[in-house]
Amino acid sequence: MMAERPAKGDQSPAPATGQQSAEYPSQELTRVLALLDASRHSLAALAAAVDLASRRHAELVALYVEDSDLLSCAAFPFSCEIGAQSGLARPLSATSLEATIARQLKRIHQALESAVAGREVRYRLEVSRGQVASEALAKAGPGDVLTMGKAGMSERFGPRLGSTSRRLLLDAPCTVLVWDERHAFRRGPLRLVDHGQAPLEAGTVPDWLAALFDGVMPLPDHYAGELERSLAHSDAGGLLLHRRELARLLDEDPELLARLPLPIVVIN
Repeated sequence: MMAERPAKGDQSPAPATGQQSAEYPSQELTRVLALLDASRHSLAALAAAVDLASRRHAELVALYVEDSDLLSCAAFPFSCEIGAQSGLARPLSATSLEATIARQLKRIHQALESAVAGREVRYRLEVSRGQVASEALAKAGPGDVLTMGKAGMSERFGPRLGSTSRRLLLDAPCTVLVWDERHAFRRGPLRLVDHGQAPLEAGTVPDWLAALFDGVMPLPDHYAGELERSLAHSDAGGLLLHRRELARLLDEDPELLARLPLPIVVIN
């Protein structure tokens, strides 16, 4: 199922444009992928994805995955679900779950059409069924950018990083942008950990990423708790992490990213 439209043609941060470093994302942005589940977090990520795709004249691909694991659970006669507000248990059947998926998909259609209204962007919605992380990883390529909400469907349990989000952050073959609906995005510096291996120079961040932020700001290498404290009052810009850094931080504190008040950019 898809729809398409043609597209028309702190410290003072350092400049963030110029020649590309091998450690940073490609200068050429192929597609912007938006992983959607109808949660507030994913819809906030959709708005960012539409803006990025429109500015860079890239194709926007909205992804909705019907969760096969959840559908399999509904096949058991003892399956039940607990209301997020009421706390009451009720039977979970394949029929009721399919109806819920259909309602989610309808909301996503509406949200996508609303998000692209009046924007010059080529877009489509891809719907598949399977394990959410596996399906998203299979569709992503090195030249893409994947945008997603920080908590997704786990938001009902408070600020925490969902297991699907964690796998995508660590295993995606492309840059991942993580947005948080609870904190409105404000332009500011892109912070990154400086290991002292080489000084920061202009040109380490490609144009499409630099356009989202106001320069680059180095941070000292931190443990998870120190990083959280240093960013506790940050309300503008974002944080860039290499996957090896992210893996270390998540080993120290699995819920760290869910508590940081900034958009997160994850690169190889």
